Amino acid sequence: MTALLSIKDLVVRFRTPRGLLEAVRGVNLDIPAGASVGIVGESGSGKTVMSRAAMGLLSGSNVERSGSVMFDGQELSSLDSVQVREYFGTGMAMIFQDPMTALNPVRRIGTQISEGLRVRLGMSKKDAMKRSAELLAKVRIPDPEAVLRKFPYQLSGGMRQRVMIATAIACNPKLLFADEPTTALDVTVQAQILNLLADLRKDLGMSMVLVTHDLGVVANNTDFVAVMYAGEIVEMAPTTELFANMKMPYTEALLKSIPKIDAPTEKRLPVIEGRLPNPTDRPEGCGFASRCSYAQDKCRQDRPELEDAGNGHLYRCWYPLGSTIARKSS
Repeated sequence: MTALLSIKDLVVRFRTPRGLLEAVRGVNLDIPAGASVGIVGESGSGKTVMSRAAMGLLSGSNVERSGSVMFDGQELSSLDSVQVREYFGTGMAMIFQDPMTALNPVRRIGTQISEGLRVRLGMSKKDAMKRSAELLAKVRIPDPEAVLRKFPYQLSGGMRQRVMIATAIACNPKLLFADEPTTALDVTVQAQILNLLADLRKDLGMSMVLVTHDLGVVANNTDFVAVMYAGEIVEMAPTTELFANMKMPYTEALLKSIPKIDAPTEKRLPVIEGRLPNPTDRPEGCGFASRCSYAQDKCRQDRPELEDAGNGHLYRCWYPLGSTIARKSS
């Protein structure tokens, strides 16, 4: 399948008073045209930085970026910030984590949605407003004409998220990044937003990158999953293959930390002990070794490379789940 977005050896570093912080460490990832890909990992794993770097949204004198980002046949890393912005809206778009901070609090909803239509598609103000109302209806907001006249603070969290989605899809992008699109929403609204995104992806024929910390979110909403830890991809596979035959202990730990509806109420939820390694002073060996119940001396001394398990399944572990060491430790 042809890759719409191809990321090769992407490295992102930030210069800080504590030293050089390596947020993304040699990521390779292809996003096929029309596919839905999940990027999973806990906070600080590098998934959001990787997504923003791919879109060209990271700038400033303290940012160092290297590697290749190829979108629809065009090498984006060779373009300046003005040239990259030409791809925003029509080529790539992003739904940000917090719509309350992503939306301008002193501008009406209609003005914010219609801006991209006027700038990118050259629509008149009247036509852009009409299209904005149609977009709000498409994301299942009732009485869209009234909502166009409102300010963000007058809407609920779920409604603001739908406005963000309408803004992102306004110019029919080929690729949509959804960065934690269900954060701070209750469970019912989360399901509505995820179903909406799935329907829109199919209706518009666009690719989608779903960035989340929750493996449960990607289980039924993606074709392929990449698991990130400490700035690296530690496992990736087709979604059904990953859940049927996961290899990386970190992936297993993420799955175990998801609340289960049939679990006894008095039972404590499993957590991943410890914390992510310091990105300004990375340890030798596997970054997950200090938190892994299967870790051996080799894990603490040598950094594993991605291994191919077949069926498009890659993992970064010396002793993957199902190996002799893993079975003895479990």
